[in-house]
Amino acid sequence: MRKTIVSIGFIIFFGTATAVVGENTAEQIRHLLEKETIQRADAALHEKPVTVTATRATRSAGGIHDFYSEGDYWWPNPEAPDGPYIRRDGETNPENFTAHRQAMIRMSQLVGDLTSAWILTGKQVYSDAAMQHIRAWFITPDTQMNPNLLYAQAIKGVATGRGIGIIDTIHLIEVVQSLRLMEAKGIIDKEELGTIKQWFSDYLTWMSTHRYGIKEMEAKNNHGTCWVMQVAAFALFTDNREMIRFCTERYKTVLLPNQMAADGSFPLELERTKPYGYSLFNLDAMATICQLLTTEEKNIWNYTTPDGKNIDKGIAWLYPYVKDKSSWKRQPDIMFWEEWPVAQPFLLFGTLHHFNKEYFKTWMQLEHFPTNEEVVRNLPIRHPLLWIQ
Repeated sequence: MRKTIVSIGFIIFFGTATAVVGENTAEQIRHLLEKETIQRADAALHEKPVTVTATRATRSAGGIHDFYSEGDYWWPNPEAPDGPYIRRDGETNPENFTAHRQAMIRMSQLVGDLTSAWILTGKQVYSDAAMQHIRAWFITPDTQMNPNLLYAQAIKGVATGRGIGIIDTIHLIEVVQSLRLMEAKGIIDKEELGTIKQWFSDYLTWMSTHRYGIKEMEAKNNHGTCWVMQVAAFALFTDNREMIRFCTERYKTVLLPNQMAADGSFPLELERTKPYGYSLFNLDAMATICQLLTTEEKNIWNYTTPDGKNIDKGIAWLYPYVKDKSSWKRQPDIMFWEEWPVAQPFLLFGTLHHFNKEYFKTWMQLEHFPTNEEVVRNLPIRHPLLWIQ
């Protein structure tokens, strides 16, 4: 049973537990985000739902209700223009189909903005508007998405879908967080809530049993991290205790020990053509896992492997390069080097758990409402107010 700690200040939800944040810190966050959050939510009130059924990809092997995307780094072969695509790591092909991914990110952004405004104002007009988009994606028969990613990250002439496509649904995490908050306040119709939970339960089953999902879970880099991050979020929403326990153990016994070096860096991300951006992305995902899975009984933030690896060490290694990117001595990212960093979630979550003033100061100074498409795509946690109630 969840225990509520009564104190002056704001409460942060760690999956199934609570902790108190200093009132001054919480008020600074609220003050920093309030004006633009309300402006964004007011604009969102006029936006209509757009789901996967709005755009059909001619190369998709699926149906109108199936999510489809194409691998970013795959291009036509100059030596065989009509043949299978070839890979150019780190170089995004602007001609590939991205409409479904963009629609999902749009929905996540709108739901996050609207729910955040509801948190700030208590006005149900915002939560009602958020629910319109949620219904369209997960309930309405004519527009809903099928609960699988059989056709994500396809490659022309190579694959109709791939396991790494599962990373496309990281943008459902804040949708689920919004739903959890609205459920806690009892403002969602119980029948609708049951239907939405069934959708995510079905998707969890697919993620954990289909060969695509199993392959993604076993990925040794950020893809494996993002699988755990998503499963943890969806399992908490659907109260799947078995998967919650599984994610906790996988973080402690697989992700942290196998991905992090002794100094706190992520060697597999540093080997990529975008080492800076991928390091930020993977650390954000790991910090979100800690945020989701920490309970009163098991504080994942404090977990340290027998050889001394923990999330604090990861943050401490990367933080200097966020505070001063010019100190980064490795190769710059092949694309989008100038766009990073922004207000990275690992700085916020690290601050909330261990009250690091330097992390918080840096987070406050960075961009909180990025607009660059690549940045937004790789920043699934964009609404801090959803994580502080």
